[in-house]
Amino acid sequence: MARKRPKGVIQMGWAAIEAAAKGRTEHAPTSADYPDHVVRRTSFIAGGGHGWRISALETPRARPAPWKIVVITGAPSWAEYWAETLAELPQDREMIVVDRPGYAGSEPLHPVTDIRVQAEALEPALRAAPGQKVLLVGQSYGAAIASIMADQNPGKVAGLVLLSGFFGEAGPTARWLLDLGGKALKMIPKDLRHAVIEVTGQKPQLRHARRALSRVNVPIHMIHGDMDDFAPLETAERLAEETITRRPIRVVRTEGANHFLNDGPAEILLAALEACIPQKTTAWTFRWPRLSGFWPVKMGVKPAQAA
Repeated sequence: MARKRPKGVIQMGWAAIEAAAKGRTEHAPTSADYPDHVVRRTSFIAGGGHGWRISALETPRARPAPWKIVVITGAPSWAEYWAETLAELPQDREMIVVDRPGYAGSEPLHPVTDIRVQAEALEPALRAAPGQKVLLVGQSYGAAIASIMADQNPGKVAGLVLLSGFFGEAGPTARWLLDLGGKALKMIPKDLRHAVIEVTGQKPQLRHARRALSRVNVPIHMIHGDMDDFAPLETAERLAEETITRRPIRVVRTEGANHFLNDGPAEILLAALEACIPQKTTAWTFRWPRLSGFWPVKMGVKPAQAA
């Protein structure tokens, strides 16, 4: 059984410190828990001419699945915290979860604070096999980036999910962490430092995300826990209400859930994502009307005998 990776605030911070001290880009390498045919580390060259190498985790498949789920993670951006979800993905789906530029094993070594540049750099993750459709998931800080990616790549994205989206206003726990991180900025590990710098500089850039959402012409789903003390649900709901979009934003309020929706049982998150994928409709078939006293209930039974 794979080890459960800690995703609580203190545990994540300690994992970052331990990984930095030992020179690792992964806090606990996924190869220790999952064989390569289940979850494997991959990489690609960033788009937009930036030339950075971007690290990611993916689910290998013998043949392309009908749907590819692309996950743009938050801040800090650690794909390994999605390893359990990746491993539980059914065979008729595939997933890639990125370490965003400036985090974990992804280049560059400095923070990339412009969400439009992040969107450019991550565009290659949207590449799909012929006939394959892409569900783009933006988690936390990654929600604004995913919105821009969906707008910049029409025809490549069939659905957009804003998962625990962070939109400029921090909840009480996040404010405490940002204040603490700001005071210790020169002493904390790279990934935590980049997260503090990114999050504190996001709000002025949200106009780009709002403009992108207003132009996106695919189904948009907002999944958010009502106990989220990092990115308040009310802020996300207000964004959905105030932004004029080409299609209504479907808001899913998850009772009792906190900010880390990928911290719970994988099957619950996978079911929530699956609900964002259009299901095949069965072909319409004509059925003869069954009028009382007119048509026998069973073949070969006379009307008078039908009961």
